Amino acid sequence: MSEIDAWVVPAAGKELVRERVDLGPLGDEEVEVEVQHCGLCHSDLSVREDDWGFGAFPAVLGHEAVGRVVAVGPAAKGRRVGEQVGVGWTAGSCMHCRPCLSGDQHLCATAQPTIVGHRGGFASRVRAHWAWTVPIPEGLPAADAGPLLCGGITVFNPLARFATPMSRVGVVGIGGLGHMGVKFAAAFGCEVTAFTSSPAKFEEARGFGAHHVVATRDAEAVRKLERSLDLLIVTTNVQLDWAALIATLRPNGRMHVVGVVPEPIPIPVFPLLMRQASVSSSPTGSPVAIATMLEFAARHGVAPQTEHLPMSRINEAFDRLKAGKARYRIVLDADFGAEGRA
Repeated sequence: MSEIDAWVVPAAGKELVRERVDLGPLGDEEVEVEVQHCGLCHSDLSVREDDWGFGAFPAVLGHEAVGRVVAVGPAAKGRRVGEQVGVGWTAGSCMHCRPCLSGDQHLCATAQPTIVGHRGGFASRVRAHWAWTVPIPEGLPAADAGPLLCGGITVFNPLARFATPMSRVGVVGIGGLGHMGVKFAAAFGCEVTAFTSSPAKFEEARGFGAHHVVATRDAEAVRKLERSLDLLIVTTNVQLDWAALIATLRPNGRMHVVGVVPEPIPIPVFPLLMRQASVSSSPTGSPVAIATMLEFAARHGVAPQTEHLPMSRINEAFDRLKAGKARYRIVLDADFGAEGRA
């Protein structure tokens, strides 16, 4: 039997409905995971609404899945039945192109997104290539690990590449991505400045580890940070005062954008040139980068702030996320019961 229970988006913008879905035969290099928990990411909402224009419907969303391995293909390596693993944004890559062979599998031109043209984790089971099923380390609570598999690695990646414990790091936006960025940067030993448009989040940001908190709409407060930051991680998906943010960079500083801003970003070149500064971006990370991030999170006690709902309340969860009420990541706990198992 290869049928599972899944929450399906029948068409762009529609509510999810519970259906039986046939996964077909297990691939030789695939691993099948019985889902226990799956985080709800803003990218799930963007794909459901087809905001990015490449949604494929009907769709099974969910790309922050954590569960137990229940089946292993004959050519799969390094995974065993019963092992607890996670599946993030990517479910597979070609494993033979230059990026894959260089350890940048997440940059593979034919990488398979878990929720586009593939059935994701809002289901009783999810499948992925063995390399993309990442073990959950001991000491990391599995129920809250899901958001680390997408949001966590998205903010960890630039820190691991561009920051040191001596860096002064700014994080713009204290939401689903940003609050984890603050936590990771503080655990790195960085001096952390949080930027938020919501004064209500000032104390929360400090609780996440921020040493300083600045209102993004307070032009004078932002101006006082001129030439003070080594790395500025932008996690929001809205237009900002980009010139003012670039002005906060020190010489050789970097503004790194991980939020999917829908409109072009106007970048003033002269301030960049005079600082020898950079603007960059990145998606999630390779399987090794994800594993490293999870190990770091377990060692330093970094976990997303989550709220849990049973998966049967998935449409309510989407409504809550869309309304901006999630604090700060929603995790859906599988409640299919025995009938949801193949």
